[in-house]
Amino acid sequence: MTVRSTGEAVRPSGPGVGSTTSGPSVERPLSAGGAEVLHRRLGLTDFELAEIGRRLGREPNKLELAIFSVMWSEHCSYKSSKPVLGQLPSGGSDVLAGPGENAGAVGIGEQAGQGLAVVFKIESHNHPSAVEPYQGAATGVGGILRDVFAMGARPIAVLDALRFGDPASARTRRLLDGVVRGVGGYGNCVGIPTIGGELVFHPAYAANPLVNVMAIGLLRGRPMRAAAASPGDVLVLYGSTTGRDGIGGASVLASASFAEDDPSKRPSVQVGDPFVEKLILEVTLELVGRGLVEGIQDLGAGGLSCAASEMADRGGTGMAIDLDAVPRREEGMAPHEVMISESQERMCAVARPHKVAEVLAVCRRWALPAAAIVGRVTDDGLLTVVEGGVDDLGRPRENARVLGRIPAKALASEAIVYRREARPPARRRQAPAPGVPVEASDHLPERGTDPGAVLRALLGGPGLGSVAWVAGQYDSTVGSDTVVGPGRGAAILRIKGTAMGIVAATDGNASVSALDPYAGAAMSVCQAVRNVVVTGARPLGVTDCLNFGDPEKPEAFWQFSEAVRGIADACRALGLPVVSGNVSFYNESPSGAILPTPQVGVVGLLEDVEGRAGPAFAADGDMVILAGETVPGLAGSAYVELAGAAPEDEPPALDLRREAALHAFLLESIGGGLVSAAQDVGSGGLAVALAEMAIWGGRGADLRLRVGATPAVELFGEAPSRAVVTCRAAAWERLAAIADRHGVPLEPLGTTGGQTLRIELRGEGSTGATEGRGAGIADPVEVDLETLRHAWESALPRLFEDQ
Repeated sequence: MTVRSTGEAVRPSGPGVGSTTSGPSVERPLSAGGAEVLHRRLGLTDFELAEIGRRLGREPNKLELAIFSVMWSEHCSYKSSKPVLGQLPSGGSDVLAGPGENAGAVGIGEQAGQGLAVVFKIESHNHPSAVEPYQGAATGVGGILRDVFAMGARPIAVLDALRFGDPASARTRRLLDGVVRGVGGYGNCVGIPTIGGELVFHPAYAANPLVNVMAIGLLRGRPMRAAAASPGDVLVLYGSTTGRDGIGGASVLASASFAEDDPSKRPSVQVGDPFVEKLILEVTLELVGRGLVEGIQDLGAGGLSCAASEMADRGGTGMAIDLDAVPRREEGMAPHEVMISESQERMCAVARPHKVAEVLAVCRRWALPAAAIVGRVTDDGLLTVVEGGVDDLGRPRENARVLGRIPAKALASEAIVYRREARPPARRRQAPAPGVPVEASDHLPERGTDPGAVLRALLGGPGLGSVAWVAGQYDSTVGSDTVVGPGRGAAILRIKGTAMGIVAATDGNASVSALDPYAGAAMSVCQAVRNVVVTGARPLGVTDCLNFGDPEKPEAFWQFSEAVRGIADACRALGLPVVSGNVSFYNESPSGAILPTPQVGVVGLLEDVEGRAGPAFAADGDMVILAGETVPGLAGSAYVELAGAAPEDEPPALDLRREAALHAFLLESIGGGLVSAAQDVGSGGLAVALAEMAIWGGRGADLRLRVGATPAVELFGEAPSRAVVTCRAAAWERLAAIADRHGVPLEPLGTTGGQTLRIELRGEGSTGATEGRGAGIADPVEVDLETLRHAWESALPRLFEDQ
C-alpha cells in the first residue's frame, strides 16, 4: 500500500487486474521515457502511471494513457470523493434509480396502468463557463438534459444555480451575460422551460464562477439503465458527428485548477447545438418507448471512452469499439482524439442485433446528423479499441489493428481511489464582510440602527433583490405546464393529464459553509426542502452538486467531508434519499478558492396543484404567524454581509428534529386547507420574508415582534426551521392544535392590510426597554409598500442595465 502526501491509494484486486495480455497484441507501448513525458501532460501522476502498468500487466501505449487520463480524472472517477460519498442515504421504497445511473428516479404513482416517476439531477459546468461562458453554460444544460432523457424520461424543466464575483466588475458582467444567454438559449431552444434557481454574488467567485444546472423529467414505466449486459449486442452511436471540440474537458478543465482567462483551455470547451439535442431527445424516447434498446448512455465527460467502459462495467461485460465506424466531422483525427472527444449531442445505445435495423431507421427518420454501429458487447470484460472492424462477437477482423485493450473495471468501478487527508483550518472565525472596515466589527450597536433602512438595503442588493431581470431572459412557460415560475422560492409544474404537480427548489448556504461546512450543508438541505414544503408538497428526494477547492489540500478536503456529513445527517433526519449528484473539485485560481458551496436540489409532489399554498399575502385581515423558534446567530447572514461581522457573531444552531417537526406541521396544516399563505424564513431573515410576502400580495401588514437585546437577530437573523404562515382568524385554534401536536411554537405577529409594512418591536430590545443602553436596533420597521417594491425590483437593473 502506497501512502502519499495527498492520501492513501486504495488498490483493487480480482478479475480485470493485469488481464490484458491475452488475445491479439496491442499497438506497441510507449517507451518508459515517452510514457513518463506524456502521462504528466495528460494530468496523470507518476504513481498513477505505475498503477496503470500494474492494471494492464504491461506498459500502456498513447491511446491507453489518454483513456486512463480522462477516466481517472477527478471528474469521471470521483477518486477523492468516492470514499466519502458512501455515507449519503440513497435508498427508499420509491427510489427506482439512484447514484451511479445517468440520473435519479423516484416513483410518484400510477397513471394509465403505468408507473409514473420523476427523474432529476444537478451537475456543474463551472470551469468551461469561466473560459467560454455562453458555450460552457449551454453545454452544461445540454449534458444534464441528456442525463435525464437517457433514463427514458421526457425533460420538463431546468433550474440554474449561478454564482459570480463582484457585480460591479466588468468580468462578472461578461460572465453573467454569457451564462444567462447560454442557459436560456439552449434549454428554451430544446423546448424546456427554465423555471427557477438562484443568483448569488460574492468576491470568492470572481475568477471561478459556479454554473450548476438541474434538470427534471417525467417517466412512464421503468427507468432505462446505462448498462450492456448481453455479449453480442450492438453498440450504436447516434447524434452529432465527432470532432475535436471538448477534448480533455474532463481532465484539463474539470479536474485541475486554472488561471483566469487561460486561452489554452478554450479548445477543451464543448460546442453545443440545441436543435440536434431536440432531435436526439425525440429519438431516444422513441427507442425506449418502442423497446428497441437495452441500455443508453450520454456521451458526456470522457466521451466514447467513458460511455463504453461504464456501460460494459455495469453489465459485467466488455466492449469492442471500431474507430473506423465512428462518424467524424474533422479530418485526420488521431485514435485518442476520437475516443476522448466530448463533442456534444451524442448518445450510445445498446441493442439486440435483430433490432439494429429499426434503431437506425428511427435515427434516419428524425434526420440525425449521424448514426452508426461502432461496436459490440463482448464477454471478456475488456474495452478493446480497433481499426479495421470487429466481427459479430466483437473480435478484431483479419488485418485489423488492435489499438488498445483495457479492463473496463479498471476504468470505471475499480478506478483508482484516494483516501485524502482531511484537516480543519487552524482559524475558523469569520472576517468582516468585504468592503467593511475592520474597526466596524467592534461596534455591534452601531450596525444598522434604522431597521427600515437595513431592510431597504437588503431588498435592493444583488443578493436578495428580484431575479426578474435575469429570469425574464428565459422562457419559463414553454410547454404550458408552469404554474409558478422563477423568483418565488420553489417552482411548480403541472403534470399533464393529472391534478398533480412537481415542485422544485435549489439552495446553497455557502456563507455558513465557509464558517462551518457541516452546518452550512445541513442548512442547505433544510432550506431547499422547506421551500418545497411551504407549497404543501411532499418532498421526494435530493440531488446535490458539491463545489469545492483542491481535494489534495487537507483543509479543502475537510470542508468537503464535513459538508457530505451534514447533507447525510440532514437527509436522514428528514427521511429523504440522495438519488443523484455531482462533485466539482479544483474550483480555485491563483487568487484563491471559492467558498465551499454544497448546492442542493429538492423535488416534491403536490397531489393537487390547486391546493397549493403561495407565498403572497392573500387577503386583508389574515393573521400573520411565525412558526418555529428564533435562535441567536448572525454570522453567515445577509445582514452581516451588509453591516459587518462582530467578534461575538456565530452561525445560528440547527436542530434537525425541530426542522422535521416544522415540515410535518406545514404539510398537515396546508393539506387541511387552514393556511392562506406560507413563506420560508431564509436569506435576509424574518423581515425580508415578510417584505416579500407583502410585495407579492400587494398589501402590507401591521405586526408586533418580540425581540431580545439585539433585535437584528429577530429581524434579520437567518435561524433555520422557521416559516411565516397566514390564516383566517377562524382557523387559528385548529392551526394552533396542529402545531402543539408537532411541538412547533407559534407566535402571532399581527394582521395583513394597508400599504405599509410596519413591525413594532417589543421586549428587551425595544425602544422603551433599551433607552440609553445602545442595544442595536430599537426603532420599528415602517416602510411603505411602494418603496419596498421599488428597491426589490430595481436591484439588478440598477447594477446591470445601461452599463
